[in-house]
Amino acid sequence: MPKSDDEPPNTGERIDAVEQEAAKRRLLAQAEAERIPVEETTRVVPDRRWRGEP
Repeated sequence: MPKSDDEPPNTGERIDAVEQEAAKRRLLAQAEAERIPVEETTRVVPDRRWRGEP
């Protein structure tokens, strides 16, 4: 008999969902901690190669 959409998921599925959500939050927190502000990525740095300087 197929499960209907209003039946609660079993315990294993709930645990998987909780673990997946926790992993997603950890990844987002890590990405935010490693994020480089836009102001730092758009700063102009002279490129001496084009002027023939060593």
